[in-house]
Amino acid sequence: MTGHVQQLQAEQSRFILGVADHLEAFLSSQQDIMATVSPDVEPLLGSISSLVTGGKRLRALMCYWGWRGAGGAENHQDILTAGCALELFQAAALIHDDIIDRSDTRRGGPSVHKRFSQLHEVNGWALDNERFGQAAAILTGDLCLSFSEESFTRIGPRAAAGTQARSIFNLMRAEVMAGQYLDILEEVAGPVRERAGSVDRAKAIIRYKSAKYSTEHPLALGGALAGAPAELLRGYSAFSLPLGEAFQMRDDVLGVFGDPETTGKPAGDDLREGKRTVLVGFAINMASAADAAHVDQLLGKQDLSAEEVDRIRHIIVECGALDATESLIAELSDQAFAALEQLPLAELPLSALRHLAEAAVSRAA
Repeated sequence: MTGHVQQLQAEQSRFILGVADHLEAFLSSQQDIMATVSPDVEPLLGSISSLVTGGKRLRALMCYWGWRGAGGAENHQDILTAGCALELFQAAALIHDDIIDRSDTRRGGPSVHKRFSQLHEVNGWALDNERFGQAAAILTGDLCLSFSEESFTRIGPRAAAGTQARSIFNLMRAEVMAGQYLDILEEVAGPVRERAGSVDRAKAIIRYKSAKYSTEHPLALGGALAGAPAELLRGYSAFSLPLGEAFQMRDDVLGVFGDPETTGKPAGDDLREGKRTVLVGFAINMASAADAAHVDQLLGKQDLSAEEVDRIRHIIVECGALDATESLIAELSDQAFAALEQLPLAELPLSALRHLAEAAVSRAA
């Protein structure tokens, strides 16, 4: 291992540990505040704490190297606080996303609404356990959103109203909500809309629900906090937006073809959730009329059997939809890496972004 790689890994590890420490301290202080309300609200904080423990930290790392690339100091308190805010926002998005998608698993364990449903069952409480679980999880996600804003505000002047960083943070949160709505709209409207537009609609969902807040906005946010000029922020976007789109398309492929032991989700879970991804859009456009109608009919069926999952997979492969998606992932990846090499960065942040990009598009989970 070269000294350069060792330096990169050491700095990145220090940042990840620093963000973890900030999250722990922040949530501990919130726990003290919530305890004055009632001990009964402890599960809300516990759910948030569990969700922000571990994970890939992709968004926080993109933010950090955007900061470092723009001349920010190593592991400065402001960038650690920004990383904390991004992780809390990500947790809120995951909590709400799992409710919307009716997904009972997250990272190999029960999702937050499922945890609350189980809490209801264990205690033998009255009324419907699933309704309680969803309601409690919505409130937990809302609380997490509030914490994200509070954490970001603690950065101070760099994140104040009117700054570039504040504008990026605000836009990021608004676009995710809009993208999430486009996603649920497509699930119900997609079957009766023009099939020819299904891929383009899926691309728009990917861009606003995932790509921008996974890579583009975090990278730009770090740069803006460090005072990056507009030209560098444009370069950041040229690299990170296609990267984020490729990252999400890879996730969508794994949602259909991934190994449950690796992904932490049941096989074909995205099909049961009715997600109309780019992969599904290609299948509906490229398959025979009968096969496309079959996919339309089965997509979103909660009790989809293993045999039915295999049938949809077969259609996706045979019609060329999987190859078309893989080609698009490769095209977007090439765009991202080409733009990355044009960024006027020092070798350390450039190398770090390269490693993050490679991991994002070639992952198995």
